[in-house]
Amino acid sequence: MRRIGREEVRMKKYVGIGVYDAVAEGNIAVYGKEEYVPEKVYRGDVPGEKARLEAAREAVREQLEKSRVRTLAEAGAEVARIFEVHKMLLDDGEFNGAIRLVIEREGVNAEYAVAVTAEGLADRFAALADECLKARAADIRDISRQLLACLQGSSCEKREMEVPGVICARDLTPGETASLDREKVLGIVTARGSLYSHMAILARARGIPAVVGVGEAFLEEAGEGTPVMVDGCTGEVYLYPDAETRTFLLRKMGEQQEEKRLLEALKGKADRTLDGRSIHICANIGGAEELEAVLLNDAAGIGLFRSEFLYLGRDTYPTEEEQFAAYRKVLEGMVGKRVIIRTLDIGGDKQADYFGLGKEENPAMGYRAIRICLTRPEIFKTQLRALYRASVYGRLGILFPMITGRAELEKALEICREVKEELSARGIPFSENVETGIMIETPAAAIISDRLAPLVDFFSVGTNDLTQFTLACDRQNPEVQPFADPRHEAVLRLIRMSAENARRHGIRIGICGELAADPELTETFLRMGIDELSVSPPLVLKLRAAVRSLDLARGKGER
Repeated sequence: MRRIGREEVRMKKYVGIGVYDAVAEGNIAVYGKEEYVPEKVYRGDVPGEKARLEAAREAVREQLEKSRVRTLAEAGAEVARIFEVHKMLLDDGEFNGAIRLVIEREGVNAEYAVAVTAEGLADRFAALADECLKARAADIRDISRQLLACLQGSSCEKREMEVPGVICARDLTPGETASLDREKVLGIVTARGSLYSHMAILARARGIPAVVGVGEAFLEEAGEGTPVMVDGCTGEVYLYPDAETRTFLLRKMGEQQEEKRLLEALKGKADRTLDGRSIHICANIGGAEELEAVLLNDAAGIGLFRSEFLYLGRDTYPTEEEQFAAYRKVLEGMVGKRVIIRTLDIGGDKQADYFGLGKEENPAMGYRAIRICLTRPEIFKTQLRALYRASVYGRLGILFPMITGRAELEKALEICREVKEELSARGIPFSENVETGIMIETPAAAIISDRLAPLVDFFSVGTNDLTQFTLACDRQNPEVQPFADPRHEAVLRLIRMSAENARRHGIRIGICGELAADPELTETFLRMGIDELSVSPPLVLKLRAAVRSLDLARGKGER
């Protein structure tokens, strides 16, 4: 029980899905409880309603770009891609054509046309078997909500908060989540949502304690100013928390803050175990915009620069000069620390229409990555020229994805030699010390890693795809996720085999997939002989703490 004024109020507990492991306390700030459902109004002014629709689209487009830029700075290119997808959907010809057709045929208001079109299209996508396409339903609903808000004359994305509080909403669009003032938003609780929703991804990326999917009943109780505590670790939300619950959660919050303080103290410290084994803890990035986060978290280098993000969210191929500028910026910014840039990895779940890739039944195992580069050498050479030109500004490693055999690798290396010869003939400088490496992300590459090692300077294990291909579990299909165990002994054996062959041939081996951040496997990887672990920038210091706590001389032995 808790006393509010003269009244005794009983604590109420709700359980949802925790999406960021932190505790928050504050008073609720209600964010749009009522869901706007536009009425069908016969206006008869077709040109006027079309003009209103176009004005709303332009306003949403501007706000999406603001959200993209803001998210780039805070969370990096991969998370910011959410807004690139939304801009493409906003400009989708089928979507917009269908809305205009409703206005023309029925003479109705633009609000109704947007709502009925979006709901019909979203329902069609939600009914599809393909999980990537099914997820598009949520994107359509997000865009329609923003269009409707603009048509109503309200902000499409932002709510100003006068004092700090915990946001409570039925759901939030990505734009709304990105625009929240991080200094005033103590936490987020939504009635709807999932662990993998865009709102959840953005909350995690921005470090906001959040719980989603607590249910509609929560909205009935969560009034403006209601005291609340949010446990993003367990997914528990407490209205009017009693003294015992509050004491427990405040202690937990204090422990989290102390852990953060201790991690900050690790900046500048060596990535070395208690018994003296050194390892490089590096960062994964998707663009030059994330350089600040890499430096802020004191990474030993960049273990994976996903160059494909330079190709996404646009209508034409990036030019050589555009790529050169991005690569140069990162190489200069890392001041002599190694930067590994993966060559174009388009295809699979990363699509760009201007590539003209056909529809595939299984794109993850189809025409993608190095397969595109080797069959479209003009695209590959443009990227390689930009990379080699930028190499004089830092310490560069070039990484080839989706290698399955020696012939592919030899052809890729031959194209590299051709590019260097062309640059030499034109008198354009490049470094002679550029390293080359391959992703170990297919069982084929791991099994013949003894044959591939003599051709390169390093291996980088992509555990996400390696798990997918080894266990025959599509990464994009949630139905098979319970069977996609990245710690499966088959996956670990392939990694160990690759590490042994790398060591035998005197080359480095790192891990850049999600498994690199798994604290349960850090000791196992070090004992295998892994030289480098590359993770998202915010995880660098946490991984450093784990490495510095290990004593391999007195450890448990290989698992």
